[in-house]
This record gives sequence, structure tokens and C-alpha cells, in this order.
Amino acid sequence: MELLTVIAVTATGAGLAVVLAPVALGAAGFTAAGIAANSVAAGMMASAATASGGGVLAGSTVAVLQLAGVAGLSGSTTAVVAGVGGAVGWLTATAAGLTS
Repeated sequence: MELLTVIAVTATGAGLAVVLAPVALGAAGFTAAGIAANSVAAGMMASAATASGGGVLAGSTVAVLQLAGVAGLSGSTTAVVAGVGGAVGWLTATAAGLTS
């Protein structure tokens, strides 16, 4: 039974991570319409632009998050998010003493 509990918690963590990642992006201000004014994303973009001399560099964290906000998560990104969520679920189960 203990193993099934760990599997259930891990799977739940993976599923929640996949569902909540787009919600978190939107809440931070990375939306389909672009970066929302006065948001965390706007602050990140301003900092990134200042640091790079006026523009946001391609491949930077801000650029990648904005792409995810506009286009959604790709299959490979969804897999990574699920893996991280599963790992967090497993660590939570371990910390709660559900594993031996």
C-alpha cells in the first residue's frame, strides 16, 4: 500500500504541475496578448532590457516565458514540467514519511 501511495502522490504532483504551469504564467503577466502592464513579467522584461542595453535577448528567461505565455507549452516542455512536478510529489511523500 505504501508504494501505491507514493505513486499516487507523484502522479498527482506531475498532473498538477502541467495544469498549473499555464495558470502561473498568466498570473505572472505572460499572456497570449503579450506581457501585461504592471506585472511581474513587466518588471522582469524591464530588468532584462536594462541589463542587455535596451533589448531582451533571444533565449533569455523572459523571452522563453513570453513564448510559453503566447504559444503555450510545447510537448517537451510539458514533459519537463511533469517530471519536476512528479519529483516534487515524490519528495513531498518522502518528507511526509510515506516511504520507508
